[in-house]
Parts: sequence; C-alpha cells; structure tokens
Amino acid sequence: MLLSFYSQTKQGICNQMAGNSPCASCKLLRRRCTKDCIFAPYFPSNDPQKFALVHKVFGASNVSKMLQELPIQQRADAVSSLVYEAHARVRDPVYGCVGAISYLQNQVSELQMQLAVAQAEILCIQMQQEPVMPNPEMENPDQKSYLLQNELPQFLNYASSSNVIYDAVTRESIYGHDMVS
Repeated sequence: MLLSFYSQTKQGICNQMAGNSPCASCKLLRRRCTKDCIFAPYFPSNDPQKFALVHKVFGASNVSKMLQELPIQQRADAVSSLVYEAHARVRDPVYGCVGAISYLQNQVSELQMQLAVAQAEILCIQMQQEPVMPNPEMENPDQKSYLLQNELPQFLNYASSSNVIYDAVTRESIYGHDMVS
C-alpha cells in the first residue's frame, strides 16, 4: 500500500514538473489523470466544455466503453461524432442529429421543387418566343400552332414560385408541426 501511494505521488509530481495538467474529463470527474487515461488524447484540459457536454449527454462510463471498443485510429473520429451529437441533443433533445438532417433534407426538396418550377417557366417563355416551324404533314396551315397556342401553355404554366411557397406552408400545416424549432 505504501508503494502504491509512493507511485501515485511520484506520478503526480511528474505531471506537475512536466507542466501536464489533468485532461478535461479527469478534472470534471475529480480524479487523477494517469498516463494511459483513455480521455486524455481527445479531451485536453484547455477545452473543458467539450467533455462536459459529452458527459452530460452520454455519461463518462459509456464514452469510455465506446472508446475502448474502437481501434485507436478511429477514436478521434468517434469523439468528434460524439461531440457533434451531444451539441445536437442539447439543441433538440428529441431528434438530435436526425432532426437537423431531416430539416436539411426538407430544404433541399423544397429548393429542388422551386428549381423545377423555374426551369418550366423558362422553357415556357422560350417556347413562346421561338417561331413555329411549319410541319409539312399538317394539311391546314391554321392547325400548325394549335397545340402551342391552346394546350401547351396550360401544361407548362401549372405553377409559379408563389404556389411552391404556398404548397410548402400547406404541407407543414397538414403535419401540424415544424421538424426543428
């Protein structure tokens, strides 16, 4: 027991002499930081909020178990993911990262729909400005532009940008809530 105390004291003195302070996790958990501390490489003492947030969401024991199960070369990426997920969980306790991803996917879908409407409007304007080429198969010259004059504009002018925004608002009101607040 005396030998154990001596080695602990010696380790503590060596840390102080080398200027090494305990990692953020050991500081927060108020324990001695050993040289083989699993948290030390990923939670430095100069960024205590990083570990505090991960500890609050996942717990130190769970994070330790996760890191021990991973190969050393994958641990830094895992810690980065844990920190990101912890931030997302604090912002949105129910959905976390999934809520952020879902929100961004909805935005992409809406923008793609707006782009398609804009492209259709451009096509319609271009078709209205282009001269109609006579078709030799048509017998009556008055029938050559019937489709362009009467039916085609109806199909191309099916929506405008204001309708897309209105549709998005309607869709949100159907579901009754916004995914991310």
